[in-house]
Amino acid sequence: MTWRDEFWVPDEGPYLLSHSTGCLIRSAAASFDSGYLEPWRTKGGDAWPVWLAAIQEFRSALADLFGGRAADYCPQANLSSGLAKLLTALPVPSAGRNVVLASEQCFPSMAFVLMRAAGYTARFIPSTESPTSLEGWQRALATGDICAALITHVHSTTGIVAPVAQITALCRHSGITSIVDIAQSAGILDLDVETLGADVILGSCLKWLCGGPGAGFMWVRPALIESLRPTDVGWFSHEDPFEFDPHHFKYAPDARRFWGGTPTIAPFVIAAPAIRRLTRIGIESVREHNLRMQRLLAQSIGPNWSFSVSPTASGGTSCISTGQRLPRVVAALRERRVRFDTRADTLRVSFHIYNDEDDVGTVAEALDAAAKEPV
Repeated sequence: MTWRDEFWVPDEGPYLLSHSTGCLIRSAAASFDSGYLEPWRTKGGDAWPVWLAAIQEFRSALADLFGGRAADYCPQANLSSGLAKLLTALPVPSAGRNVVLASEQCFPSMAFVLMRAAGYTARFIPSTESPTSLEGWQRALATGDICAALITHVHSTTGIVAPVAQITALCRHSGITSIVDIAQSAGILDLDVETLGADVILGSCLKWLCGGPGAGFMWVRPALIESLRPTDVGWFSHEDPFEFDPHHFKYAPDARRFWGGTPTIAPFVIAAPAIRRLTRIGIESVREHNLRMQRLLAQSIGPNWSFSVSPTASGGTSCISTGQRLPRVVAALRERRVRFDTRADTLRVSFHIYNDEDDVGTVAEALDAAAKEPV
């Protein structure tokens, strides 16, 4: 039995889209039935204690994987909605210090939130400057008008990894709130919330964590909780959701203050067993396997192709510039039923624990065939 046997991996050809959507873990169906459908089926409205216990299990699974306490985590639908909630919760920015900084290479969904957040001005480090440049971040953070910075850990188009701990240290020195996006690093890089040094971390289980869509999360540094007052709240943001006094609201004492109204349950019931399984496999083992596959691909594709960044500098996704040969590359991969995607002229393929040397060989064969075709 291999790790692949524990996941539902599409069998039409190599599945290399874990940077987009990780494969469903086989135990998820049973967990979904026992943790969501069966209580609903047999208890109706009395299923809520079971469902809320499942949410607590999700929070505990995150804490066991990334560190901190379960109380420091709050479920979210996705990163951008979590970011929007967070920006309403920060202390009201002054006219002279209302800028939120990010790299122009951040995920567009996050940029859209920054550009439309009431009371804030978005500023972007130009895409011509590498988000790994500590000097660039230092210059950008030193303007005196920045109140918060969004730091992308792994960039989806290039796979490049930013020096998060060093950037958050710069933020801390200047009294700037640091917000870290780990959507592309959670589940492939070994992460610890304390080591990252962030004030707030936003993540998703959709990709390398194999938890499916809708299972996002927010981690908040405990020392900050009392100073954060989100305006996008609901009864599950309340210290006592069942008080039912419309004239009295008291924030939950932990990260649950960012929760909101009646919560979604199903995505978190599905995601929790995937997090637990990957924790038992060990993210270090997943990463070691990923690096071995990436290095094998780099050795196999010859001089006609090159990675945007070396495997050791990437977050797990092999990003290969194809230039004018993109149509040939796409055709060759599709002919071999490879699951992949592209950004502009960059090919993106990701090797998870359920991929093997045969998958690497298929990609190398396709690239070799594309290289032989005239442009």
